[in-house]
Amino acid sequence: MTTISMPLAPTTSEQRATLLFRLCIGVYFLGGFLNSLVGLLVPRLRMIEGLNHTRALLVQFAFHSSYLLFAVPITVLVVKFGYMRSIAAGLVVIALGCGLLAASLGSLGYFMVLLALLALAGGVTFLQIAANIVVPVVEPVRRAVSRLTLLQGFNSLGTVLASLAGSTLLLGTGRQRPGDVAEHIRVVLPFLAVALVALALAAAFIGRRDLLRASSTPRRVPLSGMVDVLANRRLLAGGGAMFAYVGAEVTIGTLLVEYLAMPDILNVSPVAAGQLVGLYWAGALVGRLVGARCLTRYGAPTMLLGCAIGAVALVAVAISLQGPVAAAALLAVGLCNAIMYPTIFALSLPDDHATATYASMLLCMVVVGGAIIPLLTGIVADAVGLTMAFMLPGACYIVIAAFAWWRHRTWDL
Repeated sequence: MTTISMPLAPTTSEQRATLLFRLCIGVYFLGGFLNSLVGLLVPRLRMIEGLNHTRALLVQFAFHSSYLLFAVPITVLVVKFGYMRSIAAGLVVIALGCGLLAASLGSLGYFMVLLALLALAGGVTFLQIAANIVVPVVEPVRRAVSRLTLLQGFNSLGTVLASLAGSTLLLGTGRQRPGDVAEHIRVVLPFLAVALVALALAAAFIGRRDLLRASSTPRRVPLSGMVDVLANRRLLAGGGAMFAYVGAEVTIGTLLVEYLAMPDILNVSPVAAGQLVGLYWAGALVGRLVGARCLTRYGAPTMLLGCAIGAVALVAVAISLQGPVAAAALLAVGLCNAIMYPTIFALSLPDDHATATYASMLLCMVVVGGAIIPLLTGIVADAVGLTMAFMLPGACYIVIAAFAWWRHRTWDL
């Protein structure tokens, strides 16, 4: 009897899951790196280019609103072409978007920067819908939550490294002057690096596009069936929690640079503040690595509830106090954020994995919270001051705590 090996297509579900997990590490790392770079554009526009909070935070509005605009058509493409090809397509679009953003940051102006961010985020939408589903498709639910949390750890590693390197490149220069090529290259260099890595990852996913052949495939759902899928109580409640989580995390991560640089907080330079923001993302990194192990032993709703309550308390301290204690409290919110995204995502999915693409579509659309909550916070900050404006993201964590409590009562996995 002869056994034929197939090196490009692992023969067991465990091998397929492991290889797919390794491929997704690159995607999650790149996503974190890119999100952190976009966040650093806000303090650059605010503190160096001189824009007010509202106009500067339109950067996050443009970047995150694409999730709402593009989620439905991209879901149609994911269902038609499958998860692996869709992830590769999203990575190519990201590379093109980074190139357009690099050109826009040169001489094309503020409006073109917003359009470039919208295009860039279209590629991220592919990854949000397809990449978040492939792990739950091939893993049991409990292990899927743990592995998604671990992948989010690599996402946080990307944000930490981007905060350290990007702060020097984006915040360590003055206003760009016409004809200053060296300064322009310094500002756009990290985005060009993201473009190259995205193209390499796209080639890797195309090369392994048959990995999910033996797993559940996306299924077209008629309009009447779509209503049933999207009316799922678990999914709708999770969608509200996801909206709140992304809005709060993006708002705090974006405004931390200015907050830490305030005279009554730490009174440091923008570059130093930007590097300190790396601690915010490092907290999420440590929490996700530890949380990935803890989630295999303790109930996900219980851990989510504890983290949400902790975040509310820390934001309250940051609003009420000043100096290093207030700074440390707001930075520590990153630790509470650690398990929130993967846990909310996994706790929101319906039991039928064949319709998970549409559930992922909804959870992707509510990421628009990362556009709306920061913009609203910016409007409040322009009216009453930055510190008090943090009450809005603080309220978002109360929404997450309510979802966690409800899932704790219905937890049956």
